[in-house]
Amino acid sequence: MDSSLYQVWQSAAGSPFLPVIAKESQFTVAFALLSLGLAFTGIFALNHSLVSVVALGVPASLAIAFGTVYMFCAVGVYV
Repeated sequence: MDSSLYQVWQSAAGSPFLPVIAKESQFTVAFALLSLGLAFTGIFALNHSLVSVVALGVPASLAIAFGTVYMFCAVGVYV
């Protein structure tokens, strides 16, 4: 094994991974993002224009996408 790779492995063992959003607050963040995305989608449905696509459609889709990922992380995926 390369000595530099071994040093990286050893130094990584001493510093655990800490996510940006803590596990305890992932459900709250996910619920807020999904609610915000749903509200933006409803407002966007009332007015279809190029400005509303940029102002409401894109943020709505991003909020729903990130909210779904955080909800998967918060409650798990059971198939």
